[in-house]
Amino acid sequence: MNNASSSPRLKALPVEIWVLVGAAFTIAIGFGLVAPALPQFARSFGVGVAAASFIVSAFALMRLVFAPLGGRLVQKLGERPVYLTGLIIVAISTGACAFAQSYWQLLVLRSLGGIGSTMFTVSSLALVIRISPPLERGRVSGVYSTSFLIGSISGPLVGGALSFLGLRAPFIIYCIALLIASSIVYVALRDSPLAVPEAANGTAVMTFREGLARPAYRAALWANFGNGAAVFGVRMALVPLIVVEVLKKDAGLAGVALTVFAAGNAAVLFLSGRWSDRLGRKPFLIAGTLICAVGTTGLGLASTFPWLLVASCIAGIGSGMFSPALQAAVADIVGPGVRGGPVLAGYQMSADLGTFLGPYLIGMLADQVSYGVALGVTGVILASASAVWLVVPETLRRTETAVPTGA
Repeated sequence: MNNASSSPRLKALPVEIWVLVGAAFTIAIGFGLVAPALPQFARSFGVGVAAASFIVSAFALMRLVFAPLGGRLVQKLGERPVYLTGLIIVAISTGACAFAQSYWQLLVLRSLGGIGSTMFTVSSLALVIRISPPLERGRVSGVYSTSFLIGSISGPLVGGALSFLGLRAPFIIYCIALLIASSIVYVALRDSPLAVPEAANGTAVMTFREGLARPAYRAALWANFGNGAAVFGVRMALVPLIVVEVLKKDAGLAGVALTVFAAGNAAVLFLSGRWSDRLGRKPFLIAGTLICAVGTTGLGLASTFPWLLVASCIAGIGSGMFSPALQAAVADIVGPGVRGGPVLAGYQMSADLGTFLGPYLIGMLADQVSYGVALGVTGVILASASAVWLVVPETLRRTETAVPTGA
């Protein structure tokens, strides 16, 4: 099996993984459309940078608050119904954003979307981890993340091309994309045994307290906090504003900057996941968070648009190096044959906490000092995660028995 090419091995993965890969791609296209428009749409209501950034934070806050409930719902109801319900909630609330007439309406609608987002995020992560062959967790994480990023690359470019439609159109398009994704999941997984409620099969569950007792899990929480703050929070909130307000460029170029990040990310994502299965998680976690820290700091120092693009690419490469290894490390901690809903919910909450606090606090720092200082502080957070992983044990256990990929 070790001599097989990568293509046959990937074709042998459970069909549920490929369904989630396709759905992730669809979701990502819509997300890439909305991301560049959201801060500018908020600013169109006459609010400051911090308030515009809080639109991103509010979405993450609701994900943070409802993550424990999402984990419990997955354990009780099964992944598929929770996933579908979450997607539909986000679809409806996102479509309604297009008709918002004030900043507060937009804030409430995006906050409601956070409830659905945490439902489908926890359930999809639980599915990916549970059905991944133990010795291919990094590879599967890379495949899943790559599909999301390919969609993310396409989304901002399409959004930039459609910018003439105005700031409200991306929300309608994202709503349609989410409805398509929910249809794919419903049709393809309606007979899947993974939809069986947790209580029906008596599978062992790892509690959050048990996970927190492990140094590697605590390190994963901190790294994911930095990931949420820098990659999903501050970058999404501030880069579009830097393009327009600092570099004095057209708003459509914000999508190009976000796409370059995604392109750098996708260039290494699959390979880093694959090689983390062979070399261990730590090398990619240490180097990736440090490289992402350098690129993130460079975003705040950009004086020209090409400089911004280079910094975005560096940050994307760093993120692509550590993201699959981080998810695989959490899967290593949970282990095969165990459901880790509470552990996965805590893992998601750490990123959501960063995504919530990062844009608002760093946005305040940008308001009061400068974008350079604000993004420099963000880089320090990522660099600290790299330092933590230096002293944490490796999570990859090479003695695990491989699960047949056709199972």
